[in-house]
Amino acid sequence: MELSRAIPTIRHHLRLKSQGWGETCPKDAKPAQQRIDQFFSGPGGRADNWRDLVDAAKAWSRGGDRAKYDAALADLSVTEEFHGYPGLQLMAALREAATTGDAATSLALATRLAQALTTRSFRQHAGDWNTNDEGNGETPDLVPQMFGPHAARRPYFETLIVTGLTSGSWPALANEWRKLRRPVDQFAYEPVIVGSLEDAFCAAMLNPNLAAVVINEGFALRSRHDAPVLRAMTASAGLKDESDASALRLAHIIKRVRPELDLYLMSNRNVEEMAGNPEADVVRRIFYSVEELLELHLSILEGVQDRYDTPFFDNLKKYAQRPIGTFHALPIARGKSVFKSDWIRDMGEFYGLNLFLAESSATTGGLDSLLEPTGNIKKAQDKAARALGADRVFFVTNGTSTSNKMAVQALIGPGDIAIVDRNCHKSHHYGMVLAGAQPLYVEAFPMTEYSMYGAVPLKTIKQALLSAKADGRLDRVKLLDLTNCTFDGHIYNTRRVMEECLAIKPDLIFLWDEAWFGFARFSPFLRRRTAMGAASEIEAWMHDPKSVTAYEAQQAELGKNPSDQVLLKTRLIPDPRQIRLRVYQTNSTHKSMSAIRQGSMLAVKDVEFHTVEQQFKEAVFTHASTSPNQQLIASLDVSRRQMELEGYGLVANAIEIALAIRQAVNTNPLISRYFRILGADAMVPAQYRQSGFTDYLAAGTNWASALKSLDDDEFCLDPTRMTLVCGTAGFDGTQFKGILANDHNIQVNKTSRNSVLLQSNINNTRSDVAHLVRVLAEIAGEVDRGLTQGGANAKKTFEARVKSLMTDVPDLPNFSHFHQSFRGDAGAKTNEGDIRSGFYAAYDAAGCEYIRLADPEIDRRLKAGPDLVSASFVIPYPPGFPIMVPGQVITQETIDFMRKLDVKEIHGYDAKEGLKLVRTEALAKIGRPKPGAQPKLKAAS
Repeated sequence: MELSRAIPTIRHHLRLKSQGWGETCPKDAKPAQQRIDQFFSGPGGRADNWRDLVDAAKAWSRGGDRAKYDAALADLSVTEEFHGYPGLQLMAALREAATTGDAATSLALATRLAQALTTRSFRQHAGDWNTNDEGNGETPDLVPQMFGPHAARRPYFETLIVTGLTSGSWPALANEWRKLRRPVDQFAYEPVIVGSLEDAFCAAMLNPNLAAVVINEGFALRSRHDAPVLRAMTASAGLKDESDASALRLAHIIKRVRPELDLYLMSNRNVEEMAGNPEADVVRRIFYSVEELLELHLSILEGVQDRYDTPFFDNLKKYAQRPIGTFHALPIARGKSVFKSDWIRDMGEFYGLNLFLAESSATTGGLDSLLEPTGNIKKAQDKAARALGADRVFFVTNGTSTSNKMAVQALIGPGDIAIVDRNCHKSHHYGMVLAGAQPLYVEAFPMTEYSMYGAVPLKTIKQALLSAKADGRLDRVKLLDLTNCTFDGHIYNTRRVMEECLAIKPDLIFLWDEAWFGFARFSPFLRRRTAMGAASEIEAWMHDPKSVTAYEAQQAELGKNPSDQVLLKTRLIPDPRQIRLRVYQTNSTHKSMSAIRQGSMLAVKDVEFHTVEQQFKEAVFTHASTSPNQQLIASLDVSRRQMELEGYGLVANAIEIALAIRQAVNTNPLISRYFRILGADAMVPAQYRQSGFTDYLAAGTNWASALKSLDDDEFCLDPTRMTLVCGTAGFDGTQFKGILANDHNIQVNKTSRNSVLLQSNINNTRSDVAHLVRVLAEIAGEVDRGLTQGGANAKKTFEARVKSLMTDVPDLPNFSHFHQSFRGDAGAKTNEGDIRSGFYAAYDAAGCEYIRLADPEIDRRLKAGPDLVSASFVIPYPPGFPIMVPGQVITQETIDFMRKLDVKEIHGYDAKEGLKLVRTEALAKIGRPKPGAQPKLKAAS
């Protein structure tokens, strides 16, 4: 019963999103006119619209109201103009059947088209393109020539054609394009024709199947459809007059939202002058009029082929098919030791022959070396750099933990200071130990109620830089190291953070750990919040003459010696002439793309990379295995191909899935009684949501208000991260995670004291949503029945449990400070310390002691001394960040937090032994120069 109430909620939400995804209206109401500027409607929303059409056709065919079918078809026809299938002629056939009053034909054709879209069979089957049901073997112009019983399976895409021709000539134009197709073409594509700039923009946003755009001159500016939000945006961009609808301007607009698309211009004017225009660099090729239409067709195929090519994977497949004798130290290569064995043959049968044929320890014979790539791995990395908007990319086969350590070790050295989010992944802390750098920890805003931290406020970061400047130590601050987005979905305003920091220190290096955010590159909404996306925007701003004017105007307003308080309150503008843009981004490719586990990429956009290139090579040699997994490298190559060719649609679907889950959970009468998914207003304090944005599903919210939040707010919430509060149902996070996994086959991400983290990704389907909602409804029903049947005692026990989980939560401890023994060369206003010395102090067993957590000695020393100094990292899961680091002075709040913890997993802490501390006597010896010792190294330049 609960499932029957939940699933219609999901369908209704997705149906609403195709109209206006945050707007409220009656459950089955339809607006008067279909809007084309609601861009959060993904494949699920489109599928629901077709399902609604089929339902209306069924009702009409049974004698019901024809008007509902006509209205549904009219709404559907508007957005279907932006898709290649069903296309102009099939949609015309659908409308003709309705016009003639033929309910049976309308139902049959609508059903067939909806089924073809759901199964995606139209990509391969010619019958789906016929206007008749039988598919009688006729091949009209509508049917792609390569489709048929003897045609090999080939990838399908769609090409947007922007033209100034009237809509009446579009069917003939489409047929001209279809005549270019040849059986030898490796790909099949269908033209999508529009006649205005607004429609071209909407097609790029709504159609995930697009892979190329051909822009002819002479098109109009305005769409003939309703687009009030889009009108406001185009007006603010200066697009007010028909003369503003230039081909080159449209090319720049599309490239900004869909950078992976190949763009082609067709002009009947001076193409030589246009080709020499630097602004035309967004275009792959320029053609004169229609004199070389076949060349344009071949260029489109070549452009897609360029993205389709996977240099390493292609060569690995060829290598696996060669007869090779292996005389190297990898017995499973070629699989003979496996398949000839009576004892381990089952492993071969499970994984398949190709896995072993593609194994080798060789770097020759068509393969390449990951340590010093010069062949197909280098080519694959170059393609990944293009896809991520970076200058270069490194493939890493042992996880982003290694990517982070490589970056830290390569970029900073002994004595350098790095501003680090204290709550970042442990790999960053260990990277500081390896580099010998001194972390200056900064704190994120706390979310005590949910036992988690958010992200580090910009004011805190600026204060750290200004304090270092006041101490005369700004030259030693080399790196800002932050997590974007955080485990729980907090996204920085990356551009603002970098710009304001560069205003204080123009050569500051930025390392953004985007382990969980790699997919964001392929969303036009989220891309601006990625490290590489923001770096590209800053780079473009630096070359705009207006940037110098803006900087000088602010300097005149601030005066010569503005106080720190003024600087902290001001949105600082850097001097574009002084900026040295140095940005690094690490992605756990396996966490958000189709890469095998431990597949990671390190993206670089650094004008000074030549100064650290050798250091990077050394870092690669230090951390990368000399026996990297070939299949891992291949999966990184293939995941790039997928995201360049279909990542836009996959990410849109992941966002749509997440919004559906949020809506289903928070509006279901039974589920929402015990569970809820936190909105942006609960996850991000109001002071960091300057736009006033509250949540993706709040009444009145649409894509324009979400875009304003993404542009202006200090922090945003990743819509694909869903913090599901389970403490209100009486479950702690670890307990509920176990129930979902063991009893219902649902795996979730992380937990907190009273919540679990759900994350949608490119792998999820609507069926996954239904399964999750059903399970939550079942569990909520069990809780409800237990309270009803258990009487007053059960209710009292339940309320006490909820209170302990939701109200009696321990305060989150902040980083205190490093002990003075590890701050020999620290500043007065900053709290950096020598974490490396603290880490290695633990290696001296005689210099360490253990005190159990409950021992009164801890309380005595907290009051009377000497200091309790941690000898190790202590990382409870949850919350998953180090509450102690080597060399840190332990405070009362940290001990209180540890004593209230009821988690089973605490890295670096053995309850039987107790806290591992550096003895007072050992602390006194640390930092004393030994006889004959060399002086400390100066800070790395």
